[in-house]
Amino acid sequence: MHVLVTGGAGFVGSHLIDLLVARGDTVSVYDNLSSGREEFLSHHDERVKLIVADLLDLDEVKSAMKDIDMVFHLAANPDIRLGTKVTDTDLKQGTIATYNVLEAMRLEGVKKIAFSSSSVVYGEADEMPTPENYGPLLPISLYGASKLGSEALITSWVGTFELQAWLFRFANIVGARGTHGVIFDFIHKLKADQSRLEVLGNGRQEKSYMEVIDCARAMIHLTEETDKPVNCFNLGTHDTCSVRRIAEIVIEEIGFKDVSIEYTGGDRGWAGDVPKTMLDPSKLFATGYAPNYNSEESIRHTAATLIQEIGI
Repeated sequence: MHVLVTGGAGFVGSHLIDLLVARGDTVSVYDNLSSGREEFLSHHDERVKLIVADLLDLDEVKSAMKDIDMVFHLAANPDIRLGTKVTDTDLKQGTIATYNVLEAMRLEGVKKIAFSSSSVVYGEADEMPTPENYGPLLPISLYGASKLGSEALITSWVGTFELQAWLFRFANIVGARGTHGVIFDFIHKLKADQSRLEVLGNGRQEKSYMEVIDCARAMIHLTEETDKPVNCFNLGTHDTCSVRRIAEIVIEEIGFKDVSIEYTGGDRGWAGDVPKTMLDPSKLFATGYAPNYNSEESIRHTAATLIQEIGI
């Protein structure tokens, strides 16, 4: 199969490509390298082709779509907090970029798309663990709005142009090659100051976490094992981990002594942050899939890995 992966030089995308290549696929990677890194793909041979271009250029997307069998659309703004300062970031890099991917697919006759959505589409859900049929979906961040808007565009292309889609609502994905997120931030803060660790909010924020290779395995598994016109799945684990516990784990793994954990206060880390999320992954697990790590194990594995990668 010839697969196009948007955002494929990024954190999740590069791990997904490792598994696609191992499956025997040829992969075209479409990435503007704003957050992706060529080094994440450097171990691959000619079966992986990197196209450095922006999804906002429809002609470039259309050119990249020739002879493609399936699209994994992962490209997006990776920094949710950026949307509070540059308010059209998620509109452009999320929703409009998704439109261009879908339109290029329509023009080139590509019929299958797998999309990396997010748990943030649920907003501050009243039901936890939150199942895929929860509603109404009322995201509270611009990033969440862009993901929900992209989901709607994709399902409308399924209904109008007979595409087939997989919508993956990610928990917080962590692991090797991470370039942002709470664990990454904590390690860099401790690298700068071994005596104290600032934590945004009150530390009680609690979310589901999933290790990145577990996530990539789940994506491939579901595209192979499910076959409805629209296949919507939560990708996560059955548990959660608090920000306070993450801080403790990072300190334990880094080995610094007498670190003072200091909280900025408030029930969320930033505007648009959802204080508690817990996905219901039962539908995923019912397909025969099982992750290698739960939330806390994912955090500890990631902390140990990123400490080595960052070099402390």
